[in-house]
Amino acid sequence: MQDFAAVTGMVLKTIPVGEYDKSVTILTRERGKISAFARGARRQNSRLCAAANPFSFGTFRLFAGKTSYSITEAEITNYFEGLRMDFEGAYYGIYFLEIADYYTRENNDEREMLKLLYQSLRALESGRFSNLLVRYIYEIRAMAVNGEFPGIPEDMDADESTRYAVSFIVSTAIEHLYTFTVTDRVLTLLGEIAGRGRRRVMDREFKSLEVLERL
Repeated sequence: MQDFAAVTGMVLKTIPVGEYDKSVTILTRERGKISAFARGARRQNSRLCAAANPFSFGTFRLFAGKTSYSITEAEITNYFEGLRMDFEGAYYGIYFLEIADYYTRENNDEREMLKLLYQSLRALESGRFSNLLVRYIYEIRAMAVNGEFPGIPEDMDADESTRYAVSFIVSTAIEHLYTFTVTDRVLTLLGEIAGRGRRRVMDREFKSLEVLERL
């Protein structure tokens, strides 16, 4: 009996394999981060061509082989086309995917990270918030979800508004995370808090962040 499974998730990254295939990394609700082969996905007429791309969110039907998964079907409900067509927005989105890839593991409960990633990409695409605010919220909450947010630095002169914003980012339900804006001063302080926290706890340089910081 063949072992099939259906998972809901988002494609984090893809790697070409051979002439026509792709290796796809998917952050899923059911099985954490998994890798799967999308056979023939690089052919123009492949039914997996669009599904096997970063940002694609939906349901993936998998065949579980002895050592790997293969995608047999995919029903994508959100391609985040708005980000794909916005150069700067796309790089912010790719950066978010890189952080999700950094933090998540196979067979872990990664539902909070998947939810955070999805809601953050929606906030980016909406245009209702500055890209920097979405980035700082995402960085701080990603560290908090994974138990690594070091808090506001003791040597920082953070005002009450900044402290309230950080508390809200860390503790509110993710569905309600992107419901506020801040002053320029608070945005600057959030950037310093997120940046110092990231450099302290994340032991990786992110290629997309290097691009963003040159824009």
